[in-house]
Amino acid sequence: MRGKFGNTRGPGIFVPRRRRSENKTGRDRWLLTYADLITLLLAFFIIMYSMSTVDAKLFGKVSEALSGILHKKSGAILSKFNESYPLPGAGPLKISRFKIILRSLENKAIEKGIDENKFKAEITERGLVIHMMESALFLSGDAKLTSESMELLDLVAEELKDVPNHIRVEGHTDNQLIATRAYPSNWELSSARATAVVRYLSNAHLINPARLSALGYGEYRPRKPNTRVANRASNRRVDIVLLTLELSLKEPSSSFYVPIKGTPAEK
Repeated sequence: MRGKFGNTRGPGIFVPRRRRSENKTGRDRWLLTYADLITLLLAFFIIMYSMSTVDAKLFGKVSEALSGILHKKSGAILSKFNESYPLPGAGPLKISRFKIILRSLENKAIEKGIDENKFKAEITERGLVIHMMESALFLSGDAKLTSESMELLDLVAEELKDVPNHIRVEGHTDNQLIATRAYPSNWELSSARATAVVRYLSNAHLINPARLSALGYGEYRPRKPNTRVANRASNRRVDIVLLTLELSLKEPSSSFYVPIKGTPAEK
C-alpha cells in the first residue's frame, strides 16, 4: 500500500520514499572531481608557460642594459658602462674587463695624438669590436700597411695579446668597383687587408696565430648606406673583433697544430 509520504508494508511498517534530488546529487558527484582536475591542469600549464618565458624576460633586461652601455658621448670611444650585467656568452670576460681595455685604448690614443675618427669601438653580442678606418691603415685601393698604421695596431695589440679569447680580423670595403691585377674585386682587397693585419699581429706582437683568423666581406657588410662620401669612408674599414668566450669556443680548433721552428710563435 502507498501512502502520501511513503510506502507501507503491512501494519506498523513505514518505508520512507526516496527523494529524487538525493539520487541526482549522487549521480553528478563525478563532475566535482572532473572540475578539480581541469583546474589543476590549467594551473600546471600556466606555471609551465611562466617558466618558459623567464629567459626571454632576462634577455630583455640584458638588452636594455646593453643599450645604455653602448651610449656614446662625443669625443669618446666608449664612455658609459653598466657593470651589473655580464656580456651574453662572455663567461669570465665581463663588461668591466672590456671597459678596462677600451678606456686604456682611449687614453693611449689621446696620449699619442691619434685621431679619434680613425677608429671606434663598441660592445656587441659578438664581443668587443674595434673599427679601424681605411685612412688609418692603408692607401686607397691598396692592402699594404702604412707606417702610421703600425703605431695604431701596436696600441691595439698590446691590449689584446694577453686576453685568451679568439681575435677575428674582418676586412670591409665600400661599393665602389675595383678591378686591378692585384685585386680583381672588393673580395680580394678586403681579404688581403684583413690578412695583412693578422700577419702583423702575429709577426710583430707574437700573438698565437691559432687565436687569429682573417675574413674578407667586401662591400656586403656596410655600416652605413653607400650614398654619401662620408658614409663610404666609414664603410672602408678593418674590424678587429675580440670574440666572447662562447663564440671563441665555437671556433674550429686542432690539436695537430705545432709551430715550425724559427717561426714568430717560438721567437
